[in-house]
Amino acid sequence: MARGEPARPTTARIRRRRTRGAGLTVVVAAIAAALGYLPASSSSTGTSPIDVLRGEHSGARGEAGGAVPPGTTVFDDEIPAVANLDADLLDALRQASADGVGEGIELLVESGWRSPAYQARLLREAVAEHGSEAEAARWVATAQTSAHVSGDAVDIGPATAAAWLSGHGARYGLCQMYANEPWHYELRAEAVDRGCPPTYADPTHDPRMQPRHHRSSGR
Repeated sequence: MARGEPARPTTARIRRRRTRGAGLTVVVAAIAAALGYLPASSSSTGTSPIDVLRGEHSGARGEAGGAVPPGTTVFDDEIPAVANLDADLLDALRQASADGVGEGIELLVESGWRSPAYQARLLREAVAEHGSEAEAARWVATAQTSAHVSGDAVDIGPATAAAWLSGHGARYGLCQMYANEPWHYELRAEAVDRGCPPTYADPTHDPRMQPRHHRSSGR
């Protein structure tokens, strides 16, 4: 979901001959300045122009709707998609993440909390992609029914991390909810003692996805 922005060409010309490495730095700095990513005096701050341009890729960190930049972890409190998750869910994710590191597993957040507007946008995109509202509903819930909007769901990546959580998540109360979405996890505290409940085939089989059931169960 990261969104890059194509660089606009700069009109500055490099008239003096420089080494290849120095020339690249000047060009990158000029592009960054033209795009407004850093002032002309940024070289004195100790931040390289390349780092500044890389930082632009993480611009979604400030996006209030819930977009998640690549590499986001459950410890990235500055990202709304993480910070706005249910506190108990977040605690369980952090415990699992800490244990996973010891086994060479890193849990990344592909998606977490979402605003109603962002969820509605994702649903519109799913309808366009899958060709119908019925098919889109197998993958994206409405803003009124989504556990992401309430902060009760998280999508975990990469696939190896999601698979690890599938095998170990119950000990933390973290359960995969849908067979067609091995990345989607929610907190079920009782799973610590009883194990996770059976998965639904997809969200359309989940009674909570019906508007009349929404919020009545606390989800």
